Amino acid sequence: MTRSTPHHTGLLRQLRHAALGALLMFGFGAGLGAASAQTPSALNGKTLYLNGPVSGGASCASCHGPSPANNVNGILRAANAPSVISAAFAANKGGMGALFNGKFSAAELADLAAFIGDPNVTAAPAASLSPASLTFSSTTVGQSSAALSATLANTGSATLNVGSIVLGGAAAGDYALNSGSCNAGGTLAAGANCPLILTFTPAAAGTRSATLTVSHNATGGASTLALSGTGAAVPQPTIALSPTSVNFGAVLLNTASATQTVTVNNSGQAPLSFTSIALGGANSGFITLGGSCSTAAPVAAGASCTLALQARPTAAGSFTANIVLASNASNGSAAIGISGSGAAAAPAITANPSVLAFGTQTVGAAAITQNVTLTNSGNVALGITSIAATGAASVTAGAGTCGASLAVGASCVVPVTFAPAAAGNVAATLLVRSNAPDLQVSISGAGTTAAVAKPVLSDSGPVAFADTQVGKSSPVHSTVLRNDGSAALKIAALLLGGSHPADFALGGSCAVNGTLSPAATCTIDSTFKPTAAGARSAGLVLVTDGGVQLNLSLAGSGVAVPAGAALTISPQSFDFGAVTVGGTAPVKRFTLTNTGGAALNVASTSFTGAFSAVTDSASCAAAPFTLQPGASCELAVRYAPTAAGASSGDVKLAGEGSASWSIALAGQASAAPATAAQPQNRGGGGCSAAQDGNDPMLAFLVLLALGVIGWRRKARQPGQQQRVHKEAA
Repeated sequence: MTRSTPHHTGLLRQLRHAALGALLMFGFGAGLGAASAQTPSALNGKTLYLNGPVSGGASCASCHGPSPANNVNGILRAANAPSVISAAFAANKGGMGALFNGKFSAAELADLAAFIGDPNVTAAPAASLSPASLTFSSTTVGQSSAALSATLANTGSATLNVGSIVLGGAAAGDYALNSGSCNAGGTLAAGANCPLILTFTPAAAGTRSATLTVSHNATGGASTLALSGTGAAVPQPTIALSPTSVNFGAVLLNTASATQTVTVNNSGQAPLSFTSIALGGANSGFITLGGSCSTAAPVAAGASCTLALQARPTAAGSFTANIVLASNASNGSAAIGISGSGAAAAPAITANPSVLAFGTQTVGAAAITQNVTLTNSGNVALGITSIAATGAASVTAGAGTCGASLAVGASCVVPVTFAPAAAGNVAATLLVRSNAPDLQVSISGAGTTAAVAKPVLSDSGPVAFADTQVGKSSPVHSTVLRNDGSAALKIAALLLGGSHPADFALGGSCAVNGTLSPAATCTIDSTFKPTAAGARSAGLVLVTDGGVQLNLSLAGSGVAVPAGAALTISPQSFDFGAVTVGGTAPVKRFTLTNTGGAALNVASTSFTGAFSAVTDSASCAAAPFTLQPGASCELAVRYAPTAAGASSGDVKLAGEGSASWSIALAGQASAAPATAAQPQNRGGGGCSAAQDGNDPMLAFLVLLALGVIGWRRKARQPGQQQRVHKEAA
């Protein structure tokens, strides 16, 4: 092995120092110092520079002056370059190695270098408020959220004086600074911090925003914290009555009426609780109240209870009363009006039609029949003694459906036939005897040997329509008019009469002045469109040019329109929570239920914010769609944010007229995490652009180091020559 000479050793040392100097000169010293995990503090470096190591000893100022700015002994070469300082210690330049080796940590060397690089540094506070914003989860209006906190930190080098801590913005009143050690007028030492703890209590539904501002003596004068949250609508009950009033009509004195029922629906989204169900009014003593509604039994959302009422008047004349239901319903108290009249026993009977006209019929032909409907219109049972046709042998009356007694409001049918035995006019009377005054129905007809028309209706009895909601139309009922005679007929009149003709409508191919040949037919279409709740009736009357009058009774019951909305939504609001932008979009399903008594039409749905509808085999159909009473479907909603931050929005469903419903929605979107770049060392020691082991920078550094050595030798030659001359002398 070749032994190194002192000359070789010095040459190698110079090569290393030269290479190090070249690295510092070209900025590679920054890479060497990157291993420190701490940020250099110029202020701490100033203390070390002026006072020396913490363990004691000489100060840097004793050799380089009170400020590095004067560059005594070239100290500025160490500005922000701790490696230069450590190299000087290692070389014991100016005896520094003996004074300082092992007395400064790497962090302290970095602080010294930072001070040399910034000799005019002074202490100052620096305020940091993090995070920059707080987003509270969806919270029911009037309730308080869980607390969230932010941290106020003094990252500077001097005391931070806190001035005011103020809430501002549109919804500042929804937020409260509940606790925490940060106080207006307080201080934070350098490096210290304190928490700001806030809660959210929304006063209204929807997005609620505010700002927290902290004033201080640091740069900028104030720090702000953005606050946001979503208020969710409070589920509330809604009361609806069907019907809203009760009329008992005429009630026999001291006799209990038939029971009338009122249905109380909760069409809201929270339980309905009654605080009182009070019977009042001038004649409240006539009314007995029962049913399932009770102050002790709340009515669930979408459910109902009933009130059962009976009247027993003790005095003649009209009476009134009312029931007031006080509750927690969002639409306030509800009232039911009650009316009727007290009457003495008064049997009464009515007939429809009140006259019969058979017109002209062929002598010897088959008898023609028309029906008369008898109704007990009194307030006591009708006792029927006899029913007979008098005045003409060609007119007869059958028993039909009438018996010896007819209840209040009930009806029966008497068939009357006409079979003329001779030509000429015929007059007769239908006489009904009972405990009511006698009832007489006039009958007319004529016999002829000429050809005549014979109109016949396909319906012989009353037409009963299905119960129909007030304002809606029933399905059409068709009645056929047929001419069974041997001559043509002409329709002279076709009209509606009776108690409620406006609740029915006529159409079809039969028309006034229209004619029917023998064996021909036309149709009479009738519909029921009630204008009020309860029993409704009318009479269809058709008269021909031959004097024949045909009558057909029409009847139906009107059903009250359900008050209030009948759609129940569960849940009423939803917070999707944290979702990554671009990630899997979560879906929430909301159940829509028709809790009313009639079909419910959803005309449209609309979405706001980062929310949209999802249509699949299990979801509601696309609007418009109809929910039958008691039916349900699921509204599927997707949350797909496109940007980070708090999200809020809603779904609005529009029904018929002004009916509408909404679902409050919220979520918190976060950006997708960035993929960390993996460090690579493809050659060149990690600080080169080389992609393999052939590093051109290495050759450059060697040449640069040789150049520096040559320059140093040349600069040293005059002194060496003088020493040689002196030694020779």
